[in-house]
Amino acid sequence: MEYLGRNPGNTAPLTPLTFLERAAIVYGDSKSILYKNNICFTWSQTQRRCLQVASSLSSLGLGGGQVISVLCPNTPSMYELQFAIPMCGAILNNLNIRLDHHTLTVLLGHSQSKLLFVHSHCLPLALTALANFTETTTPPSLVLITDDDDDDDDDDDALAHPTPAPVIDTYEGLIQKGDPNFQWARPNSEWDPITLNYTSGTTSSPKGVVHSHRSGFIMALDSLIDWSVPKQPVYLWTLPIFHSNGWTFPWAIAAAGGTNICTRRINAPTINRLIQMHNVTHMCAAPVLLNMLLTTTPTPPLNNPVHLLTGGSPPPPPLLTLAEQLGFKVTHGYGMTETLGVVVSCAWKPHWDRFPPTHRARLLSRQGVRTLSMTEVDVVHPTTGLSVNRDGVTSGEIVLRGPCVMLGYLKDEQATKSCIRNNGWLYTGDVGVMHADGYLEIKDRSKDVIISGGENLSSVEVEAVLYAHPAVNEVAVVARPDEFWGETPCAFVRLKEGLVTPPSVGEVVEFCRERLPHFMVPKTVVFKEALPKTSTGKIQKHLLRMDAQAMGSLVVPLSPTPSRI
Repeated sequence: MEYLGRNPGNTAPLTPLTFLERAAIVYGDSKSILYKNNICFTWSQTQRRCLQVASSLSSLGLGGGQVISVLCPNTPSMYELQFAIPMCGAILNNLNIRLDHHTLTVLLGHSQSKLLFVHSHCLPLALTALANFTETTTPPSLVLITDDDDDDDDDDDALAHPTPAPVIDTYEGLIQKGDPNFQWARPNSEWDPITLNYTSGTTSSPKGVVHSHRSGFIMALDSLIDWSVPKQPVYLWTLPIFHSNGWTFPWAIAAAGGTNICTRRINAPTINRLIQMHNVTHMCAAPVLLNMLLTTTPTPPLNNPVHLLTGGSPPPPPLLTLAEQLGFKVTHGYGMTETLGVVVSCAWKPHWDRFPPTHRARLLSRQGVRTLSMTEVDVVHPTTGLSVNRDGVTSGEIVLRGPCVMLGYLKDEQATKSCIRNNGWLYTGDVGVMHADGYLEIKDRSKDVIISGGENLSSVEVEAVLYAHPAVNEVAVVARPDEFWGETPCAFVRLKEGLVTPPSVGEVVEFCRERLPHFMVPKTVVFKEALPKTSTGKIQKHLLRMDAQAMGSLVVPLSPTPSRI
């Protein structure tokens, strides 16, 4: 074929911001956002509000690759800022609202954020964090986001705090001042950064993941395709938007012209009420939130199916069985901040429907196969780097390669090179196996593998057995030092509320003995009133490992008396 030359149109950069533009044309009169009982926007209104915010930010001299941060729960403003900030050419930095003020200071300084949008509910935290800035460091200015309700802290009281940075305006003030016909700043290249997400906030080495417009565009469309999301879904925001840009669903729901149900309150009664009130069709949740939703309050079967995408730690099969019985259509996926969303999912095969519920749940608890956006997914031997046998037993490190892998860690070339190597492969630090049918299954984080008597055992497998105990609500298994075996499994267990006769430690151990190899049975069981969690609902195993380390070596026989903390 004769070469005809390059089509100039092919140079137009991909960006998920164009989804909002199209939504305003195709779905302009359809509902875009519902919040509480009195706030409702259409897609044409949402586009106009985003343009006005972007216009005001540009008028303030912001954009051009500068970082603008947001500290806000899942409100309409938080949703709009996922578009408005990059529309002025700036890099969007969503911050975890449950951070402590010391960590917040570190992240704002590390990112060199120029402006901080802060919800009034989070203002005291933000002001304390900004007060920690040194005299030689300029803190970001503030824009205050308020809700017209009785649940917020009083804004006047919050503003009475000493203010180390000026509150230059309110969010609605920026909207009023902005130009609704603003020509938003399209990226010069689709590889330009669109978002900065922090995976950790340690004062020594904050890890800021940078993603491009290209990866946001591809990941958003891939999420819709892989989850089979139809046009105009009703999406409930139970997943924090600050968590990896809500797995790109702010942009994806715009592409589908759906309705976003925003809520600040994430608890079982609120979620159940919103599902029924708005006929919710889709929602995302970590397994811990799914567990809370299904077990903490009586949950009637749903009138209409709700598609629920879950990721993080593998959901226990008993929980998946219960979800199915109540009408939730659960899809299980795997991703990380470094991939911006779910890049491996348990693609369902029609003939699996004929299997018994427990068998279906076991299949669904696997992570699955790569989504369309990923080029390759593999499990490799930690020493040789070669693919492990596809036998569902031989474990190795999970590695990923594709267009949704991050650009790198901000200001940390060494950390970037340590996890992205060998021609673009992302080494995840997760331990998994590959089954004969090509489906991936996570066995553990590499740091969570317990080595007992020279045998590697998966804490996830032990947890799956404990979750099958009828009295267990939540569980986490970590390593405890052992003078003879080196390490042994230590199970921290939260029992279900209202039990007439709670099980003893001995009964829990015996339950495991009947279902696990001897070396995998927990030698220590600790009953706790609550397990420590991150803001996104993941159990903080590193804190439990510290508790187990503090117990010292296990040198005495297991006592039948429950331990309680």
